[in-house]
Amino acid sequence: MHHYEKLYIDGKWVACAGHEHIEVVCPSTEEVLGSIPAGTAEDADRAVQAAQRALESWANTAVSERAAFLGRLHQGLLRRGDELAETITGEVGMPLKMSRAIQVGLPSAVMASYATLALEFPFEEQIGNSLVLKEPAGVVACITPWNYPLHQIVAKVAPALAAGCTVVLKPSEVAPFNAFILAEIVDEAKLPAGVFNLVSGLGSVVGEALSAHAGVEMVSFTGSTTAGRRVGHNASQSVKKVSLELGGKSASLILDDADLAMAVKATVNGCFLNSGQTCNALTRMLVPESRYQEAAALAVQLAQGFTVGDPFGGEAKLGPLISEAQRERVRSYIRKGIEEGAELLVGGAEPPEGLKRGYYVQPTLFGRVAPDSTLAQEEIFGPVLSIICYRDEEDAVRIANGTPYGLAAAVWSGDQERALRVARRLRAGQVDVNGGRFNAMAPFGGIKQSGHGRELGRYGLEEFLVPKSLQL
Repeated sequence: MHHYEKLYIDGKWVACAGHEHIEVVCPSTEEVLGSIPAGTAEDADRAVQAAQRALESWANTAVSERAAFLGRLHQGLLRRGDELAETITGEVGMPLKMSRAIQVGLPSAVMASYATLALEFPFEEQIGNSLVLKEPAGVVACITPWNYPLHQIVAKVAPALAAGCTVVLKPSEVAPFNAFILAEIVDEAKLPAGVFNLVSGLGSVVGEALSAHAGVEMVSFTGSTTAGRRVGHNASQSVKKVSLELGGKSASLILDDADLAMAVKATVNGCFLNSGQTCNALTRMLVPESRYQEAAALAVQLAQGFTVGDPFGGEAKLGPLISEAQRERVRSYIRKGIEEGAELLVGGAEPPEGLKRGYYVQPTLFGRVAPDSTLAQEEIFGPVLSIICYRDEEDAVRIANGTPYGLAAAVWSGDQERALRVARRLRAGQVDVNGGRFNAMAPFGGIKQSGHGRELGRYGLEEFLVPKSLQL
């Protein structure tokens, strides 16, 4: 059980201004895991003021010293890696083995990358008679989601600190314990007071207060497109810089000359990772009409191999969804797909057999999904894959680009040059070409209603910097 009574503000654990707490529920057992303080607008204001006081000193701290602090945070993440993996599996429901590699391994690597990158990055450059400085954006509000909670925190906090910004973090109230562990690591590393602050609470309270606060100069938000619109509106009132990483409806475009077995396997895996609760999940599989039957048979066989169950048990490939509300949302989409006439190939809205407790959903596969249907257009955020047929390459590109989103995509072809040519035509922030691996140093982010701004690598660092020209 985790019961946190205090917030981390100005280098100290302090009492919340209010007296309410938020219970955190384990999605695999439906039991209460513990609680966190329900922060208030007053707490958010206290944290922003602390960050403002710390800003000038931290911004003028030597880059080498800032990098050394990030190195200490990296070591702290490594020391508490097992604890973090078990905590996040309890909060989110990702199978424990995968949590160790993804939910903890990835953010640990990202933290280390910024400790190195800070030392290599050119914070000044000469352009003609101008000295161009890249200075910290200021006080940053980092508002993060629940699906990859620690990774999304580190992907914001690490580059912000490397840039010389001070931070107020508002983690998801659904999966918050990992953020408190990070705050403990920050405290142990003796980061200067006010540089990092943690205020837990509801988005409608703390998130609203931070995104609208006049003392916050930048908001970095990851979450739903609906919530992102609200953050953008609040921030616009004081003309803040805003970085938004929002929803997705990513297409996996399998061309007629592709290795079908490899492409289908990677697409199914890419859709069902984290029970489909991934913003860049490959939820639309585009196949030539002539290869539909073969692709569908392969996908069904693979989907049936995704065992659902206890994420701590060591055998399940899929854990639960995050909450009862999310489970019902996904089930409603499955029922909608059936109503709209898509072919239900495997799965369905019924609970998986033998799982009476926990927010579990069957891995579900639909065939011959219409490109303009609800299944093909809206983000479901669950283990639901739609197979869409296309006539030719032009039709495939049109369908792939035919949603309001533009976060990610994939292209498969036996001809690498053809795959690259098609990938260039896809309107997405990142495109996997023939199974290209995720690169934590490459920019991550979207276009259209998937947001704007980039995370990871030097592109993520540049988000937290503003250029200033000194004319000499």
